Amino acid sequence: MSDDFSHFDDTGNAHMVDVGDKAVTKREAVAEGRLICAPETLALIVSGGVKKGDVFSVARLAGIMGAKHTATLIPLCHPLPLSHVSVELWADESASAVGIRATCRTDGKTGVEMEALTAVSITALTVYDMVKAVQKDMIIDRVHLVKKSGGKSGTFSQPGS
Repeated sequence: MSDDFSHFDDTGNAHMVDVGDKAVTKREAVAEGRLICAPETLALIVSGGVKKGDVFSVARLAGIMGAKHTATLIPLCHPLPLSHVSVELWADESASAVGIRATCRTDGKTGVEMEALTAVSITALTVYDMVKAVQKDMIIDRVHLVKKSGGKSGTFSQPGS
């Protein structure tokens, strides 16, 4: 089993992967996702009319905090010294959605894919939380890794992203 999944030992027990002998390299990961909502909800977010405050600013901070706390949220995830986290949000009127993109960087022995994905997820959840009084049937959609670089496995880019 350990040949197929690195987080399982030869007897099938979960364990944290030993990265002690891996080289420190510059690593970056970019993830994206979106929160689909009604056009009226999106207009309220963009206009700054949400009672809880500036949705984009609060959600951006939450996403950054989420990236920094990934190792406490995801079992078996290594804690990483992040050198950069950015979260971008935008109104995508054609899809009636809030677009989200997170970029994470580190100089380390393991990648930052989980940090970027967590940042996008926490950002989307925060947007949802801030406007749920207005709309409850919003959809968090398409959370995915766009690209990553560094480390033994090299560069990955999601086709079409």
